[in-house]
Amino acid sequence: MRTFLLKLIPFLLVAGGVQAQRTLTLEECRTLAIRNNRQLLAAAEQKEAAEWEHKAAQTSRLPKLSADGSYIFNARTTRLISKKQHHALENLGTDNAAQIAQTAQSIVQQFPDLAPLVQSLGNDIVPGLNQIGTNLSHALETHTRNIFVGALVLTQPIYMGGRLRAYDNITHYAQLMLGNQYDNQMQETILETDKAYWQVVSLANKQRLAKSYLAMLQKLDGDIQKMFREGLVNKASTLNVRVKQNEAEMTLTKVENGLSLSRMLLCQICGLPVTDDIVLADEQEESLPASPQHLLPDTTLAYSQRNDLHALEQMTHIADENIKLIKSNYLPQVGLVGGYYLSNPNVYDGFRNKFGGNLSVGVALHVPLWRWNESRYHIRAAQAEARASRHLFEEAKEKINLQLHQAKHQVDEAGKRLNTANKNLEKANENLHCADVGFHEGVIAASDLLEAQTAWLDAQSQRIDAQIDIKLTETTLMKALGNLGN
Repeated sequence: MRTFLLKLIPFLLVAGGVQAQRTLTLEECRTLAIRNNRQLLAAAEQKEAAEWEHKAAQTSRLPKLSADGSYIFNARTTRLISKKQHHALENLGTDNAAQIAQTAQSIVQQFPDLAPLVQSLGNDIVPGLNQIGTNLSHALETHTRNIFVGALVLTQPIYMGGRLRAYDNITHYAQLMLGNQYDNQMQETILETDKAYWQVVSLANKQRLAKSYLAMLQKLDGDIQKMFREGLVNKASTLNVRVKQNEAEMTLTKVENGLSLSRMLLCQICGLPVTDDIVLADEQEESLPASPQHLLPDTTLAYSQRNDLHALEQMTHIADENIKLIKSNYLPQVGLVGGYYLSNPNVYDGFRNKFGGNLSVGVALHVPLWRWNESRYHIRAAQAEARASRHLFEEAKEKINLQLHQAKHQVDEAGKRLNTANKNLEKANENLHCADVGFHEGVIAASDLLEAQTAWLDAQSQRIDAQIDIKLTETTLMKALGNLGN
């Protein structure tokens, strides 16, 4: 029965609204931060976009097929003859009636027997010629009031002045650059996570230290009160202890508030609700050993591993390719064009109101001739941008070299501070022990004991800060080397 109740307690706590604590290691915090960091997620999306853009650039050398269509309404139709010619055709018989009558008369004079036939034909020939002219005039008038046009076009670039290769290279370098920016952002996220993690560990240790110091003062206050009642100490001694106790309580409150806020910050970085009750695996460690790594400020190694430097290097490549891209705008360009074109009216069948088409193949050539030195200006501007990107690249290398040596000095300095803090703590512990024994034996005043306790508190606090500095400076040096998180 007891075993069953023990197993049931966690479920009862959850059902009762009590949230179980969650213990996180440094690696788990890093994983959560990488998974949930918004800037890192945005960098990942930009990296993916660059990959798709590069794939799109690789298709620019392939033939393209497109379909186009349009409809046009014209208020007037197109005529192949003038209005004067149109009027002449419609009056073809009337305008030539006199000549026709003269011809008919000469025929009758030569052949009198044909007079009835010529007379009957003369009555019909003028209207007939007018009708023939009218029909011919209408045939020469196109049906272009409603126009439907369609085309299926195939284009194949042959030579574009190096534009396609330059565009492909630019998108390739952009893909690499954004990939390096993503990796650099990931290291920045890890560094931010480590700082928040060790801040919580530091404050958790200082919280325990503040509680121990407060308990020490409370015990001393009890002893002082007893001695005061026996007349062994004066009132001032009791007041001094009470003042120190109040200060310790205030310090503990500040540390607890800072610890609570630091936990919230770490939760936010890790993508957890800020109200989550988390405990870090290193909180209970009284001593935080330094990593057994001997990192050296190797600039060659840093140059090969720093993602931000690689991103700047790829920017210089992009600037060089941009020069080629601009030059291609002013070089001859050749392309193969083929297509099938449809139109209604049918231009291949007397502009009749039906669809008709034609297949055509050709070569397109574009040669820029004169643009008032526009090409030279654009090329010089691109070359200046390329030189500017190289200057930024060289400056970044110099800053990385400086960062490496600064980080190495900080690691060495943190190690020295830790050694000094450990020595000071040994002396403070010994001093506190002697002061405590001397106070209870009545050979040391309460003020001397309070001074020894304060010195012990400062030594403990300095040791905690030195241990945290060791962790942070090592992380900073690894970030400067470019292998943080690797």
